[in-house]
This record gives sequence, C-alpha cells and structure tokens, in this order.
Amino acid sequence: MLKLKSLRRTRAGLAVLAAALLAQTAIGSVAHAEDRAALMAEHRGGTMVLSAVAAAGTIDPMVNYTAEFWQIFQPVYDGLVKFKQASRAEGFVIVPDLAEAIPDATNDGKTYVFTLRKGIKFSNGKEVTPSDVVASFQRIFKINGPTSGSFYNGIVGADACLKEPASCTLEGGVIGDDAAGTVTINLTQPDSEFFAKIAVPHASILPGDTPIEDAGTKAIPGTGAYVIESYDPNEKMVLKRNPEFKEWSVDAQPDGYPDEIVYRFGLTEEAAINAIQNGQVDWLFDPPPADRLEELGTKYADQVHVNPLSAFWYAPMNTNLAPFDNVKVRQAVNYAVDRDALVGLYGGTVLAQPVCQILPPDFPGHEDSCIYTQDPGTEWSAPDMEKAKQLVEESGTKGQKVTVITEDNAVSRAVGTYLQSVLSELGYDASVKAISTNIQFTYIQNTDNKVQISVSQWFMDYPQASNFLNVLLSCASFTPGSDASINIAGYCNKDLDDKMHAAMKLSLTDPDAANAEWAKIDQAFMEQAPLAPLFTPKNVDFVSKRVGNFIFSNQFRWVISQSWVK
Repeated sequence: MLKLKSLRRTRAGLAVLAAALLAQTAIGSVAHAEDRAALMAEHRGGTMVLSAVAAAGTIDPMVNYTAEFWQIFQPVYDGLVKFKQASRAEGFVIVPDLAEAIPDATNDGKTYVFTLRKGIKFSNGKEVTPSDVVASFQRIFKINGPTSGSFYNGIVGADACLKEPASCTLEGGVIGDDAAGTVTINLTQPDSEFFAKIAVPHASILPGDTPIEDAGTKAIPGTGAYVIESYDPNEKMVLKRNPEFKEWSVDAQPDGYPDEIVYRFGLTEEAAINAIQNGQVDWLFDPPPADRLEELGTKYADQVHVNPLSAFWYAPMNTNLAPFDNVKVRQAVNYAVDRDALVGLYGGTVLAQPVCQILPPDFPGHEDSCIYTQDPGTEWSAPDMEKAKQLVEESGTKGQKVTVITEDNAVSRAVGTYLQSVLSELGYDASVKAISTNIQFTYIQNTDNKVQISVSQWFMDYPQASNFLNVLLSCASFTPGSDASINIAGYCNKDLDDKMHAAMKLSLTDPDAANAEWAKIDQAFMEQAPLAPLFTPKNVDFVSKRVGNFIFSNQFRWVISQSWVK
C-alpha cells in the first residue's frame, strides 16, 4: 500500500484553521446590515483577481455543471427565481428574481403563473420578455442539457422533448403571454423541488435567439450585474459591469463592488498561494496543498475562511466496462479503500471526514450507515483488505488493466495515485492518468472515452436527497455518448428509479417519511456499489489582504461580487 506523506502533517496549523472556522461564523452579515449606499460609495471599484489551476469548460450556463463556474454564473445570469445571495444557511432561501414574486401553485399543485418584472434588459440591450423565458426552457432540452431528464422532465411536454430534442416546444408546458407579461408553467404532477430546480444556472433565462448549441467559449448575454467580456480557457476569463444592469433585488442579484473580475487559469496551487501572499492574486478556487495548511493556519489565519460543504469526493466505477461491470469488484474497491488515508491527503480531520455512503452527514435523508468496513455498522472504522481480495478472486478479474482518470491538480492526482495503489494491491495492472480540469469532468461522463474509474466530486445543487441519488444514479441521468451524462457510473436500476420517484412524490405530503425512504435507497445503491464514496470536505478559501466583506453561502460558496478589494 502506498504510504502517504500527508498523513504525517503537523497538527498545529490545522488546529488554527479549526479556530478560524469557529471565529468566522458572522463574517459578512455585519456589512450587509449596514447602509449599502454608503458601502458602495466607499468600496465600489477596482479589479479583483481570481485563480484556478484550470478553467471548467464551457461557459454556457445551461451546459456547465461545475461548482467552479456555477459560482461565477451567480452575478452574470438570472432565473425566474434564485437562491438568495446571502451568508451561510440564508443562502438556501429561494427568492423572486426575474419574476416579481414566487407564485402560489394552482391546479392541485401543477400550475405556476409568473409575472415578469418590467424593464429588465439583457446585456445586449434587449428587454426580457415571456417569449425569452419560453425559448430558454425549450433550449434546455434542445441542447441536451445535463439535467433535462432529471430536473425538468416533470414539465408538460418534456417527454416529447427528451425523445426528439431538436423539435422541442414544451407545448402546454411553458406558455408565455408577452402582452400580459406572464409565463405559465404546467407540471405533469406536483413537485416539491420545483422552485429549487429553476433557481440553478441550468434554468437561466437567456435571449430567445440564443443559438441552439453549446456556447463553448462565447459568452451568452445575461441580465446580471456583470457580463463575461472574454474567455480563453488556456489563460483567463474577464468579467466587467453589465452596462444595462439596474439593481432590482439585493437578495437575488445585488450590484457588485469590483468594477472588474479577472479569473486567471494555469497557475499551480503552490504558485497561486504564493501570489495571494504577495498580493498579486486575491483568491484560489482549488484546495490549498495539504503541506501549506500549517503555514496558512499560523501566519495567515485572518485570511483563511473554512466552511462545511454538502458534498463528497467519490470514485465512480463504470458498471458497463470490465472489471467494474462485476458488482464484486465494485464492492471490493469499497472495502479496500482506507478513507482515513484519504482524509489525511486532503488535509486532516479538520478539513474532511471519511464517508462510505452517498448522502452526506447532516443532509436530508442521511442515516449513518457503513457496510464497507471492518465491523460494519453506523460509521467507517478501517479497510477490510482481506474481504476485498476475496471478492476479487471470486470475480475472476485479477490481472486486468485499469486506468484511474483524475483532474490535473495536486489533490485529485494524489487521490488518483492512492486509488492506483489500492487497485494494484488488489491484483490489477493499474495506472493513473491526470487530465486538465478544464475537460476532465466532461471527459469522464462520455462513454465514448471508455473511462473505467475516475476521481470526481459532487457539490449539491440544492439541499434535497434526490439531488445526490436521483441526479447521480438515475437512468434518466445516463446518456451514452454525451459529455453531459452526469451518471458517470452508467448505472441504471429501474426498481430503484421507481422508489426514487415514489420518494419524491411522498415528499409533497410527508417530508420525514420521504427522507426515511431516501435513507433506504442510499443503502440499496451502496449494496450495488456503482461508486466508492471517499470523504466529505470542508471548503478552504484563502484570500488576499485586499479582500473585504467575505460572505460564504452554503448554496454556492463565496458570494464573489459582494466582496470588495482595497
């Protein structure tokens, strides 16, 4: 087994980071409570510089499905409703955005009528109309958006759109009345998660004439406080103020402080940390290298923000390719992984905790359970390599070649190298391949690339159990040959699909009973092991001394536009 030097990290810096976590719970809320006009007069202006090891692919808000760019989309695009741009749990609150108000349901919970705010314009100068809303919802299906079959399949007419995307009309499902300024959305059945699904970037309202293809590196006009002026995934993204923007809701789309936001790509984590310390960069998206945590926790504690995440790192295994088309092999990987070692790789117990189920702790539907450990019970204790090797022997797959696909950044490469060592110890001819973060996420989704096992992360879209289980593992989330097939394991179990649909329906009348069902579904998926949960992380944000008013939302993390630079 590979020995991990990160397991020998000193504890002093991590302890300071833990103290920082406790001390920073109120940061941001004080500034928001003060007079915004006075704050704007004092702090508006300047250029904020962000950094990431790599870009995150397309800047089409209906296609991109990464935490990196969903964070950026917040001040650029709007939906009918939106998650509040606010601190901590307040960020889970859904507020009206382009709609004047959140409507009550009619027609037994299946119909919603939205009235659009008047006078809001896209960054190209065109006023937002109900026709743009209709075209935007049609576009979700026409471009085969990654959540078209899991988030928006309950809209009337969606079945026909999923079968023939190019001719999608959502007839009877999304109806616009330009004269009245209203949009009516009809569902096939009530959906307790409907507003959350249309509050994420995939339901952004775009100009009606937006091309029906992935925009790639070409920015689509939005309605937010900023526009993406340019984007080169090999160099940088530049955001500038939207000249057409006038603040209509401080909760949904507040005016921003910086005049310009420059997002640079290509610096290593080490280089970015040094640049932040020197005041050349203001923030790093990627996790800091574990061997820099002590330094950050001792010398720069007032610039470090540590916050919990509803997320997990996991290893999806392709259930349609050898050797992982054999359930015993998938179970063996789950038994063999030393999750404590992986926690050490990420930075220690202050920053992560081991998990061996899909739903994260303190999340709807989570019930402590671990079947892949010594002494199975409610929590993970230690790997069971003997059991894992026995399962591999029974599978008859020993000696096969296996390649682990990781992102080309420090933490993901380290996790991938560790998984390679585990697979080698299990008897496989294992290797690891790191590819750019800019393409890795879409690469591992596309079945044409024949990825056997990979390292990935999932950050919730909204706080419901279905957002992990249904999105990651439903039959509807598996689209062979597509870069937007979020069911990376390619696992389709129609019995569990039916149970998930039943749980979503039950949540309308009895959320507690529904969560109890989700807990059973979680365990049922783990018995089939289409993926190996590894650990759930905390978020570490290291910012420069120039950054003020740091606000962390539990929904989309740092609210970038609401920080200023001195």
